[in-house]
Formats: sequence, C-alpha cells, structure tokens
Amino acid sequence: MRQGETAPKGAWIGNASGGVKAPEPIILPDPGLRFSRTAERLEQLADGHAAEGWLAFMAEVSRAQAAAARPSTPRVPDQAAIAQAVAARIPPIAADGHRRDAVWRDGLAVLLESFDTMMFPPSAATAIADLRRRDALEKESLADAFLRGGVDAADAGVVFWIAAALQVYFTRLAATLPAADLRLLERRDLCPCCGSTSSASVVTVTGQTPGARYLHCSLCSTAWNHTRAVCIVCGGSRTLSLRGVEGDSGLARAETCDECRTYAKVFYEAKDPGVDAYADDLATLGLDMMVGEAGWSRHAPHPLLLVG
Repeated sequence: MRQGETAPKGAWIGNASGGVKAPEPIILPDPGLRFSRTAERLEQLADGHAAEGWLAFMAEVSRAQAAAARPSTPRVPDQAAIAQAVAARIPPIAADGHRRDAVWRDGLAVLLESFDTMMFPPSAATAIADLRRRDALEKESLADAFLRGGVDAADAGVVFWIAAALQVYFTRLAATLPAADLRLLERRDLCPCCGSTSSASVVTVTGQTPGARYLHCSLCSTAWNHTRAVCIVCGGSRTLSLRGVEGDSGLARAETCDECRTYAKVFYEAKDPGVDAYADDLATLGLDMMVGEAGWSRHAPHPLLLVG
C-alpha cells in the first residue's frame, strides 16, 4: 500500500531467515497525500464517465479537503488514554465519543474557502453560505449529529461540508497515533482508530504482502488488514460470491453474503495500480445499484453520500 505511516513490520511466518511475512495489521494515513490522491483519481475517472459532472464536483471537494489538511495537526491525544483504550480494545479516537479539538472548525473554514463554487451548481454555494452563517455551537451540534447518525434531512446540505471537514480532522488525528501500540478491534469490520465502518477494501499487488486485503476507514482514512473471502459484516464464508458488471475490467467487485444479505466492495490493485478506495467507490455506484436491486444491502453508506 502507498498510504502514509505504517505499523511495525510484520513478523516472519516460519524460520527467521526468510519466508512469507504477515500483513501489516494497521496502516495509518498520510493526510498530505490522502485527499490530493483521491482528487487526482476522481479527475481521471471523471473523464468520459456517465456521471462526469458529479465526479468532477467530488474531485473539487477532495482538493478543498487537501488544502484543509495542510495546516498544523490537531493536539496529540493523551498517550495514557490511548494505551488504556487500546488495552480495552476500544478505538482510541472513537468517532462518537472523542472530544474534538476546535481546530476542526479551522479546517472547515479552509475547506469552504478553498472550494471553487463558481464551477458548480448554485446549490453548493447556497449550502456553504448557510453554513458560514452558523455559529460555533451550531456547527458542533451538526458535527455531533453526523457522527452519531442523526442528521435532519433539512440540514443535509450543510452537513455534507461538516462531514468533509470531519474526514480531514480525523485523518489528521489518526496520523498522530502511535502505530506500534495500536491493535485491531474484536469487531474486525470497524476501524481500529476511530471505530467507523469502511468505505471499501483493496486487495494489494505491491508491498511486503501482495494479495493482502485492507479495509479503508470512511472517516479517518486508516487502512487495516482483513481476511479475504470472509464477510466483513457477519464473518460468514459459506455463501460469499463476487459479483461484477459483465464485460468490465474486473477492477471492482461486490462481495455478497447470502447469510446476512449484505455486500461490500472490493477493488483489485492488480487490475489498476492507481486504484483509490475512496475515488473508485464513488465512480462505481452503478455496481451498487446493480447489487442493491438484486436484494443485497451495502455494508455501510459512504459518509458523503449519506448526507450529500
């Protein structure tokens, strides 16, 4: 994987002089690369795509997020609290319980300032203007509502930008965690840093363990190893199938489970080394529609699609 800092190198399986390495369990994000890489990939995928305008809009959002990710990082969490959470198998920066540093609102301001509203429909500018009129208390309340899954439909337009800013904040925060001390959670479908669900998974072709599968957190951009051919929702394997759009490149597949009737997207780096879990997830919504119409439910929503 080509994403930021990494956890300690995996131990050798077998003799000490050589053999197959265990996959790195957790890969922390590089905020300076995460959003700019997604923006570049979205711009590439938008060209000639049926949803070209929308993907171009999402690319500009990612560009604005990249600008917001450049300022100074949030205050480093208390190390003793991190150790206590890790020992208890609790996410050290749990999305629904973490006490946010006010710096996230500074990132929101940079994001809104960086987004070029002149390129897109007036609705984007209207939502941004509405959000700018909100005071700090209202913004914090909207952030709480998003992180706890209680967004009012009337606030969806402004919460889209809140969600984008929180992705930046939690990604920057995750990057400050002590990688060597982190552990996977008992629920392997949840991010070991913030406890959020994944956007999608990528099967690698590069790095020390080609063929390893990594889930990519929808909030803090952490990647963590997950067993292949196992449902990430219920842990079953008997009724798993890989489904794709007939005649496509094979880059994207929906891993469907008949035991819990859910599916999760899997991308294969061998089919395209430039694959990005976040950009390619947005560009393959046709696969979501196809599998959804056949009766499976997505394992978790994309946070920006949830409110956008």
